[in-house]
Amino acid sequence: MAHPFDALTADAMRAGGSWKWSTPGADAHGRGLIGAFVAEMDFPAAPAVVDAVRSCADANRFGYLSDAWVADMAAACASFWADRFGWSLDPDRIRPLPDVLTALTAVVEHFTPAGSPIVLPTPAYMPFLTVPGMLGRELVRVPMAHGAGRWSVDLDALDRAFATSGAKLLVLVNPHNPTGRVLTDEELAGVTEVVERHDARVFADEIHAPLTFDARVHRPYAATSDAAAAHTVTATSASKAWNLPGLKCGQLILANAADAQRWSQVGYLAEHGTATPGVLATTAAYAHGREWLDDVLAYLDGNRALLRETPLPGLEVTVPEGTYLAWLDGSTLGLDEPPSAFFAREAGVVMTDGAACAGPGGMRLNLAMARPVLADALERMSAALAGARR
Repeated sequence: MAHPFDALTADAMRAGGSWKWSTPGADAHGRGLIGAFVAEMDFPAAPAVVDAVRSCADANRFGYLSDAWVADMAAACASFWADRFGWSLDPDRIRPLPDVLTALTAVVEHFTPAGSPIVLPTPAYMPFLTVPGMLGRELVRVPMAHGAGRWSVDLDALDRAFATSGAKLLVLVNPHNPTGRVLTDEELAGVTEVVERHDARVFADEIHAPLTFDARVHRPYAATSDAAAAHTVTATSASKAWNLPGLKCGQLILANAADAQRWSQVGYLAEHGTATPGVLATTAAYAHGREWLDDVLAYLDGNRALLRETPLPGLEVTVPEGTYLAWLDGSTLGLDEPPSAFFAREAGVVMTDGAACAGPGGMRLNLAMARPVLADALERMSAALAGARR
């Protein structure tokens, strides 16, 4: 049976005006471009979220955040994380932030030694490669291990990076952007051993936590052990799972009393930019948007299947275990340009250039679009590959 999302067309997305669909021009065949680079979904928001935003407008709730609204959001977030991931959280240790990048900036400034380097497994979410430098910190890139289409944190390389650089913070993204990996308990325990050995800390970006497939369940890093809880600050948001990035509301989860006390002293400025409509919408998403989320996950799973079934000769395709982001490796195509540029021109599919993720030759493909639009995008890419090989 057709899903309502199937009716969303590329023309309608372009008319919507979001950054994801606003790339001007057309491909070499005169076709409109398909936006597949920004990490947001094309799907309409959950009814509970829409109702919350409308109620916000109707009640003129555009003033500064009240403690009561923050408490409601924290309670809804804690309930969702307990039910979904089995992590019992003290709502008082869940604080509002505009987004994950604000969280990273605050954690670097307030929870790491001045001037200390930052370790990042790569490929990585693009701003994580640039923000440390903006904060005056050296970034130590640790290439992930890769084999048989599977990516994982290279624990030996991670250990060497800490030992040689003197870094005191690891940025750990799980589920991973851009490869789509969902790390196992064993992998997370290995990370903890390395971090503890070097008396370091972890910034855990878990913004894609609800988006997992094939019976996988996200495991919050700070919940894996007392040691992990003691050295971790977690950032998350409803923005990916419920498609709310423009409402500017994230959550900082403080897993231990010492960090919560520290945050109470230094966190005001980071919290101050959080949007009131975003907090109210986030509360509604966590509390009343679970059925919508489950429907979206089933739809995304169908899109994953479509990617898996589409012939893309010459590309190594990593179907995501979590997130809605697939990683395509075109480094063996023998092109004289980045594969992303080739596909933008010849197929009209605009993806994130892997070089921006410290993964040259790769591309990040967003699967969170109407299935007929995704089918069109994949068919164009397949035809472009066939033409390039003739």
